[in-house]
Amino acid sequence: MTTAPERTADLYPTRGATEALTERQDPVVWSEPGTQGPFAAAELSAFDRDGFIQVDELVPENEVGIYQAELDRLTLDPAMRSDERSIVEPRTQEIRSIFEVHKLSEVFAKLAADPRVVGRARQILGSDVYIHQSRINVKPGFGASGFYWHSDFETWHAEDGLARMRTVSVSIALTRNYAYNGSLLLMPGSHRTFLGCEGATPKDNYKRSLQMQDAGIPSDEALIKLSDEYGIAQWVGSAGSAVLFDCNTMHGSGDNITPFPRSNVFFVFNSVENTAQEPFAAPVRRPEYIGATDFTPVR
Repeated sequence: MTTAPERTADLYPTRGATEALTERQDPVVWSEPGTQGPFAAAELSAFDRDGFIQVDELVPENEVGIYQAELDRLTLDPAMRSDERSIVEPRTQEIRSIFEVHKLSEVFAKLAADPRVVGRARQILGSDVYIHQSRINVKPGFGASGFYWHSDFETWHAEDGLARMRTVSVSIALTRNYAYNGSLLLMPGSHRTFLGCEGATPKDNYKRSLQMQDAGIPSDEALIKLSDEYGIAQWVGSAGSAVLFDCNTMHGSGDNITPFPRSNVFFVFNSVENTAQEPFAAPVRRPEYIGATDFTPVR
């Protein structure tokens, strides 16, 4: 007779009767000091302090066109519009996001496995990594909606079953990210505090939240407190630049009402020592294309 494995303790309670702040229980940089990798020691220290770091030319200019062409191929493919992995804007019915792009595209799969990309994730997380989620986000301009303030870890913990904060996102700009076309806002240092949100998770919440967030959204009062303590920074940069940010960094982005498109590709790397369990605060797990249960390390 076998018994079920013991449930990992919930260090980060959320989706309860009240909103609550919890001190982070995990390291930010998991690798040992002196571990070799693309980042210098000072850069790792900055990531540890702020919860994010910008890389000005992760992808050189002569390569950017390859990824822009692949972005266009996917977003202009009529078959992708009806694919469950595509999320469309409620107002314009234009594609907003496409998930699991490392499986849909050999071009993006190779980019995810590039040492310039995955090597940085391994160095931060101190282990082999797998792709928990990948996607392209598209803000074509003239009213493309933003993404409200949130911690990714709050959702990945509640709905995907990631127990520890050992996950990092790599966002690579495929178009120029200006200060005025819906670029990313982050609260430096906010990764040190976990905000457990109020309210239960509806069944199949992901179907609504990928278009308009509802569950897992901080209150105005909490955002005022966090922004007063940590301030707000903005990521701007040319196509090919990137930002890596910790899973618990509070972030969001505004609408793009300019004529200038903003498109990024995201790779979310999780440690193979932090694989997904049952959700901590949701009735069912989200689909594989949003929260992976294939823990094969990126090679």
